[in-house]
Amino acid sequence: MVEQHAPVKPAAPPPERPPGPSRGRILARRTFALVLLAAVIAFVGLVGFAIAGAIRDSDKAQPKPTPVVAPPTLKIIFPEGFTRAQMAERIKAVNQIARQKRKINPKLSPRAYLAATASSKIPGRFAGDHKRRQLEGFLFPSTYDFVQKTTSRQLVNRQLQAFQENWGQVDLAYAKSKNLTPYDVMIIASIIEKEVIAPEERPLVAAVIYNRLHAGMNLGIDATTRYGLHVPGTEPLLESQLNSTNPYNTRNPNIKGLPPTPIANPGLASMQAAAHPAKVDYLYFVRKPDHVHHFFTASDAEFQAYADAHGFG
Repeated sequence: MVEQHAPVKPAAPPPERPPGPSRGRILARRTFALVLLAAVIAFVGLVGFAIAGAIRDSDKAQPKPTPVVAPPTLKIIFPEGFTRAQMAERIKAVNQIARQKRKINPKLSPRAYLAATASSKIPGRFAGDHKRRQLEGFLFPSTYDFVQKTTSRQLVNRQLQAFQENWGQVDLAYAKSKNLTPYDVMIIASIIEKEVIAPEERPLVAAVIYNRLHAGMNLGIDATTRYGLHVPGTEPLLESQLNSTNPYNTRNPNIKGLPPTPIANPGLASMQAAAHPAKVDYLYFVRKPDHVHHFFTASDAEFQAYADAHGFG
């Protein structure tokens, strides 16, 4: 038996695809895209350039701060044992160097320095009588930095601050037990500073001063006489000067005790020695031929013999 099948219909032809763009149209599209991309890039660059220009213009409109330049620093050295008059002379010398070598005209002046140190309550507080005195003895010797605008008063204040810092290290217990005031210790320290070259002799000279004060003797120290009569160390003391009644002339047997004020500005070592004399009985000292050390003795006869033997009699 033969199966019967439905007649087979022929397959439908596939749909026709729309024709693609022509080669000319594709080329036109690509050209347009490139032109558009170039325009975008150009626009972005133009905007960036404008922003950068605005920033540069803003920088020009805002002046840059001028860097701060520290003023040049100068130095002044006050050696131990300088008087206030010598310190004023040192200011004059340093000013001259600053003008000639650094082309700087400092505000410091010798006249203003002397005026600033001529009268103060500080010595009176040390003496316990509250009298105003010159600042001789309290102008601590050291090296100080200063600038062109530093005033003489500012320099003096720094010296006084340095003095207080160093004076705070001095123990006055022994001096007080000998009925000496802090001002007395300062006077003794100034004498030590002017008399002593060899450091180990500071306590020995202090001992001579303490012992002569205790014995009621005149001090017999040339340095005080020279200070009071303005006689430099390069000149000999004349007989008339040694007989002077000037209160600083401790060579005069009738002038007992300490001079009225310090005769120089001592350093810490001399302050310490003035508060802590050596435990010796010396009453006399005289310079040895080396002009550095001293011969010490408790005997007037030994002192005279040594002085005569070495041409100091």
